[in-house]
Amino acid sequence: MPFGRTAGLLLVLGLAFSAVRAQPEELAASAPGDDAGAEFVDHWRLIASPYVYHYTDKPEHRPIYMLGVERQRRDGWVWGGAYFSNSFGQPSGFAYVGKRFVNFSRHDKLFAQWSAGVLYGYKPPYENEVPLNSHGFAPGVVLSLGWQFTPQFSIQLNQVGTAGMMFQLSIDLY
Repeated sequence: MPFGRTAGLLLVLGLAFSAVRAQPEELAASAPGDDAGAEFVDHWRLIASPYVYHYTDKPEHRPIYMLGVERQRRDGWVWGGAYFSNSFGQPSGFAYVGKRFVNFSRHDKLFAQWSAGVLYGYKPPYENEVPLNSHGFAPGVVLSLGWQFTPQFSIQLNQVGTAGMMFQLSIDLY
């Protein structure tokens, strides 16, 4: 793994572990009950993606991985950042804000989320693969649908532009 990718992964992991230094009494006060996601409490979330399905197969596509950290607020708003290898093997990042929605269907474990922010990393010769790219920076929007299996573990499918669908694993840290 090139030095840039290793440094990015270490940065994300370092931010994640330094951000979750809650005191034991805070953990006990904020842990959810058996209603997995019916109400929000402030907490951190580690996110990872081992796979992206591309709608069109291009010979230059490379395997994608993603690691990130997200802050869930009690009002449903989220903010976070992710480090990933883009479809062309370039180190990339996404800093974002968004909102998570629960209890909108008869399935209480189903949730939806939108995220919007700044995408970085699509450089020549792939700078035209994302709209409005300027020197590697572009706006990004991700629409997600997920399932909260336990209070700490969920999976979600992320629509990543018009290119494909990302499979994401999440661990909530209370």
